[in-house]
Order: sequence, then C-alpha cells, then structure tokens
Amino acid sequence: MWGRMSKKLSAQLLNSNMKAGRYYDDSGTGLHIYVRKSGSKSWSQKIRFAGKQLELGLGNYPMVSLAEARRMAAENKAAAAKGVNPKAERLKPKVVPTFREVVELALPSILDELKNAKHRAQWRTTLEKYALPTIGNTPVNEISVNEIHDLLKPIWKDKTETASRLRGRIERVLDHAIVKGLSSSPNPAAWQGNLSSLLPAKAKIQTKKNHPALRLEDAQRWWAELKLRDGAGAKALMLLTMTASRSGEIRGMLWEEVQLFDEAEAQRRGYLGIWTRPPERMKAKQEHRVPITLPMYELIRSSNDKTGLVFKSRNRTTLSDMTLSALMKRMHVSDGQGFVDQHSGLPAVPHGLRSTFRDWVAETGQSREAAELQLAHKFGSEVEHAYYRTDLLDERSRLLKKWVQFLEGKDE
Repeated sequence: MWGRMSKKLSAQLLNSNMKAGRYYDDSGTGLHIYVRKSGSKSWSQKIRFAGKQLELGLGNYPMVSLAEARRMAAENKAAAAKGVNPKAERLKPKVVPTFREVVELALPSILDELKNAKHRAQWRTTLEKYALPTIGNTPVNEISVNEIHDLLKPIWKDKTETASRLRGRIERVLDHAIVKGLSSSPNPAAWQGNLSSLLPAKAKIQTKKNHPALRLEDAQRWWAELKLRDGAGAKALMLLTMTASRSGEIRGMLWEEVQLFDEAEAQRRGYLGIWTRPPERMKAKQEHRVPITLPMYELIRSSNDKTGLVFKSRNRTTLSDMTLSALMKRMHVSDGQGFVDQHSGLPAVPHGLRSTFRDWVAETGQSREAAELQLAHKFGSEVEHAYYRTDLLDERSRLLKKWVQFLEGKDE
C-alpha cells in the first residue's frame, strides 16, 4: 500500500528492498524519497513558498546520495525563507546568454510584426551599430540602467530620433529576456521612471526638420518639367503630386485597390471611382480612401497591364523610394533655376510636395478639412473624423481637380 512512511532515512534503509511509497527524512526540510513499484527511487522535497506548497525534484537515488539530497533541501528551505522561489531559481539557465545572443532569439518574432523591408533592416542595423559594440557581450542579467544610459548619452542630443528608436529596440530585446527568465524586472531600458530621470525628454531637445518643399511659385514650372519625363517613376511621382500622398502609399498601389463606378454613378458623383489604401501602407495604420478623378485615371490606365502593382519597376517589382527621390534630384540639376525649398535652400524632395499642396490650400482658401483628410491627417474629435472620412469624398474630388488645374496653369 502506498503512503507516507515514518521510518528514519539512512543509507542502510535506502539500499534495502523498500516498499513503494514516500519515506520522509527527519531533517524538517520536507525531503523524502519516492519509491515506485518498479523499485526505482527518486528524491523530492515539499516546501511552502508565498502561501503555496511547492514540490521540487532533487534527482534519483543512488546518483544523488542522502547527504547531497539533505544539502540541497536545506539550501532550498533557506532560499524560501529569504523570499526567493527555489523552484523558479532551479528553472533559470545555468549560463545566461549575452545581449547579442538574445537579439538573435528575439528578432524573428519582432521582425514578423514589421511589413516594411526597410524597417526590418533598420531594426538589426541600429542594434549592430550602436548597442552590440557596447553591451553585445554582456550577459543580459548584468545589464543595468547605467550601461544603457552610457550608450545612449553620446547620441541623445545630436541623433535624438535614432537614439529614441534604439532605446525602444533595446527595451524590446530585454523584455524578451525577462519573459524567458533570463533576466529580472525592471527593464533597464525602460523610459518612464527610469531613463527619463537621466536623459532629457525627446520633445525638449529635438528640432523638427521639415522635408524640403517645392516653392508654390515654382510648382507649375516643375510640373511641366515632370510631364516631359517618362517611365514608371515619373508617373508615380505625378500621381503622388496629384493626390498629395506619401511615397509608400503610391509605390505600393495595386489595381485591386481601384474601384470604378458605372457611368451613371460617375456622372452623379463627378469622379470616376475610389482608390482604397489598406491600413498597412498608411502611416496612421487606418484604411484611407481617395476619389479617382479623370486626370488620375488617365495617368494610371496608361501605366501597364492593369494587374498587380500599378507602378512596376523594370523587374516588375515595387519601385524603390530612391527612384522618386533620384528623379527629383535630376530635375533640379537639369533645370537652369533648380527647385529648392524657400527656407532651407535645399533641393525639394517628394515628401515636401505635401507641404506645397498645403501652401496652395492656404493661399487659395480651399477647404482645410478636405485637405487634411486628403493628406490622411487626423484632426478634430473621433465623431468629426468618422463623419468627414465618408462625407467629404465629393469635396475632396473637387479639391484635387482644382489642384491639378493649378499645376497645369489653368486655374481661374
């Protein structure tokens, strides 16, 4: 019959033909030998921690002797008395991996969350450039807030955005280590109540750098120059300008996102259809709809075979961001006067065309609400935003028509 045996444990007893059951030691540590029906014997210990009973396996007899089992049981009981969970401690790895090793363990799941190839590459590059040379070979459980502060401080003021992203990426990696039991809380790379006490807030030291914008007085001359260009990059840049969009929103455009109305519906609305841009391609991660005007449709319908990407590279893949930027640089260089930002004097870039559009809206008294919605900016209350997203498509189509008329030099 199985049960708790009260015989005092000794080497002589342990080496005898013991009946199945549990035999407790008289050391007061909860140590006992568990004898199975097969005759095999294993050490176990019952101990209370934080109001709960834990059972710990201590190995098999005779590989673990009575003296060794008593020593381990005494250490476990002493640890519990100090507030340390002996079972959790036993589960911790004997060799703690370095930060470099944990990066490799954590990156696969982190990168799975990122759809943009550029962002995926930046994640690893930032850590390799700034973190690994300093803390790469340090065991993760030895990294303190002081090490994190030391590697961030030299770049915090001059490269604030990079430093801020670096801190967040280090925090993600160390979160992985904490969850896996390789390190303990709190996370030394956390900002609030931690590094926030050692480094100035990003908002207080970062000066916003605007993208160089095309001057409004140069817009028609620039547009005429662009129309002389050919190729997918030129057409993509033209649509970017027509719709005041971001580069990625245009370059990733798919034909399946284009919904055209029938003739009667198009006549009633005054535009030809709707281009629905998915959340993953939008900065705000929200679906965004754009009315398709006649000039827009005439541009895209001549682009290719109307399957997959609207603007394909030569190898029929997505155009790179550099394709549009390089085109604008060539236009700046080839034009005798150039196309520069009125404040910085730097050559205008694709993203700066959104500012040019906003300048035109303000100068000509166009609808601010329609313009902000076209730019995929959020404004006003949640109720206002939900309303405008559905009801200003008609007004936005009229806005885009006027904008193209201005670019063409046909505005009234």
